[in-house]
Amino acid sequence: MNSALLIIGLVTATALGLGLAARRGVKMTLEQWTVAGRGFGGGLVFLLQAGEIYTTFTFLGGSGYAYGKGAPAYYILAYGSLAYILSYWLLPPIWRYAKQERLVSQSHFFARKYDSPGLGILVAIVGVVALVPYLVLQFKGLGIIVSVASYGSISSSAAVWIGAATVTVYVMSSGMHGVAWNAVVKDILILAVVVFLGIYLPMHYYGGYGSMFHAIDAAKPGFLTFKPTGQSVLWFQSTVALTALGFFMWPHAFSAVFTARQERTFRRNAMLLPLYQLILLFVFFCGFAAILKAPGLTGGNIDLSLFKLSIQTFDPSFIGVIGAAGVLTALVPGSIILVSAATLVANDVLRPLTPGLADEKVTLAARGLVPVIALVAVYFTLRGGETIVALLLMGYAFVTQLFPAVVCALMARNPMTRPGAVAGILVGVAAVAYVTLTHSTFVSLLPFLPAKAGEINIGFAALILNVVAATVVSLATRPSAVTAASRLG
Repeated sequence: MNSALLIIGLVTATALGLGLAARRGVKMTLEQWTVAGRGFGGGLVFLLQAGEIYTTFTFLGGSGYAYGKGAPAYYILAYGSLAYILSYWLLPPIWRYAKQERLVSQSHFFARKYDSPGLGILVAIVGVVALVPYLVLQFKGLGIIVSVASYGSISSSAAVWIGAATVTVYVMSSGMHGVAWNAVVKDILILAVVVFLGIYLPMHYYGGYGSMFHAIDAAKPGFLTFKPTGQSVLWFQSTVALTALGFFMWPHAFSAVFTARQERTFRRNAMLLPLYQLILLFVFFCGFAAILKAPGLTGGNIDLSLFKLSIQTFDPSFIGVIGAAGVLTALVPGSIILVSAATLVANDVLRPLTPGLADEKVTLAARGLVPVIALVAVYFTLRGGETIVALLLMGYAFVTQLFPAVVCALMARNPMTRPGAVAGILVGVAAVAYVTLTHSTFVSLLPFLPAKAGEINIGFAALILNVVAATVVSLATRPSAVTAASRLG
């Protein structure tokens, strides 16, 4: 066994041990398993929120996109910062309502706010459909990291199975408590590794950042600027808007809000997290450094750029440390996704369809669904060929369709009716699904638009259609409007 594989194995075993130990002294009720009894302090909530950025996407997607796409990678830095600023106003009222109503999931919020179990089921379905590719992203990244970091000693497929089994075991046992314990270790390790690599690689190979960018620009003119078509400035703007608005619409990010002990946690975190986001610059520097020193990667292989350059730079023992950090970036987000997806199905789909189901049985069902959802994700992981960024953007396009209904629900007088919310979500999701499945563009949906509109991110374009549909239907179904129509009839 090489030293890299040994280190990766030890860290994986530690993650499993921490996850199992986290349930000690805690009775795993539905509220404890899903939202840790709403007892997390500011530090743990900070790490859970920050964990939304520092996933396998950090190691592979961010560096790979910088390596393969250049300037379009900058959207990754922009959208998280905007999302955290938005959280200053968005998250406190969500937390207050969740605490008041003892909510445990995102679709639970919709069902109560709109007094509609059916809407809750719809939101749960949208959430699970979006979470599966996000979980696939984590498993896909895990397979790449372990296979490459172990120098091929473990295949990508075997690594996916091992990682899925590890996270399934401790999630079934400890739920959100296990997530939090591992989040602490993950953030410390990944920050140390990413900052070191982002400083060392450009200095070692180019003598500094300025020299690195000059060399890239000389070898690939225009690579560091936006393209006139395709992934242009318009694409960048619409993608940043889509992902910033959708950041906390992910079911696992939404329900992580419920774990906080105090409301002020979110405002304090909103001031600190945009600074924390700057760590992503070091991820980009790794990808940029690899452009000329590890050339030739194309397609999905661009996600290998950080490891390709690291392997030709460092000894196997340090590659093991990098790989171990990468494993944790898959296990921690993967575990919170499993908790959220299982809760959505058990509490927000099965429960409304089975009236009178007790909390104990819902908890048992949620824990039992964890391996089922993990197996579905493993299946798609082993069959899919999309790059990590493509998977993430597809999921964002779905969950952001929930944003208008959330914002309206937080207003003193909700301008959106229940049918309006349903119509908006369905129209938005249908538009995304159509374009994704047919590999078409926004212009194909609305052919009267100029060709330039085809560069708009389809998720953002679908969001516009969502708002239009929700507005029209809400105006038509508002009680006053219905009453007036009946009088005219």
